[in-house]
Amino acid sequence: MNLTKEEKELLSKATVIIPAYNEAESLPSLLAEYKDQFPDLPVIVVNDASSDNTSDIARNLGAIVLDLPCNLGVGGAVQLGIRYALQAGFEYVIRCDADGQHPVAGVISLVRTMANKEVDLVIGARELGKNTTGTSTVRRMGIRYLSFLLSHICKRRITDPTSGYMLMNHLLMNFFSHVYPYEYPEPEALSLLSRQGYSSCEATVEFAKRRNGVSTIGSNDALYYALKVSLALIVDRARRIDRDYDRHFLKERLK
Repeated sequence: MNLTKEEKELLSKATVIIPAYNEAESLPSLLAEYKDQFPDLPVIVVNDASSDNTSDIARNLGAIVLDLPCNLGVGGAVQLGIRYALQAGFEYVIRCDADGQHPVAGVISLVRTMANKEVDLVIGARELGKNTTGTSTVRRMGIRYLSFLLSHICKRRITDPTSGYMLMNHLLMNFFSHVYPYEYPEPEALSLLSRQGYSSCEATVEFAKRRNGVSTIGSNDALYYALKVSLALIVDRARRIDRDYDRHFLKERLK
């Protein structure tokens, strides 16, 4: 693993957050890969009130486990992980799904991009939107629509608006610990951080197939999902900007 001094330093200050709901089958191989490829990288599994033994498996495999008493969904689980990471003194957070679609090796691409670009968030994108193997036509249409809408809102090209594979810096961790979207966390978070003055970019990552279970967004529901997200984004744009968490103001306050 050929990392520069700056990239190694960044990685030494990072932790991984994995929101997990009934992922007992997928977690063992994923956690084993992290332990093999990044033995010094702490992994936090947020157990979102699973009905299986997700919590026990993650804990037995060496992960830090946060157990939620009730199901909050991905957004709530991720926000809890971010708050824990801040209190534990981490300066960077890598957010990864538990289903195996986000390859562990992709961490290098995220870290390398963060170390070489002045951005607050790096999103692992499916080959910058070109990897559509096994994706239905309806789902591709929904993703393209959201990509167009968010690119317009954020005033930069966004090719993978639903990717949950990301690396954020300490400044954005503080913001997201205060407010993080629950309903449609990935696209809403991009819109929200853009409005508050934070920056983001994409890094190419070749996603894998889901190891177990099924996506919460079915192929036939993709367009309906895209329309619901559109309404949520419109409502978000109507809300007042939180000046206390504007990027410039927060940066000054955290000095």
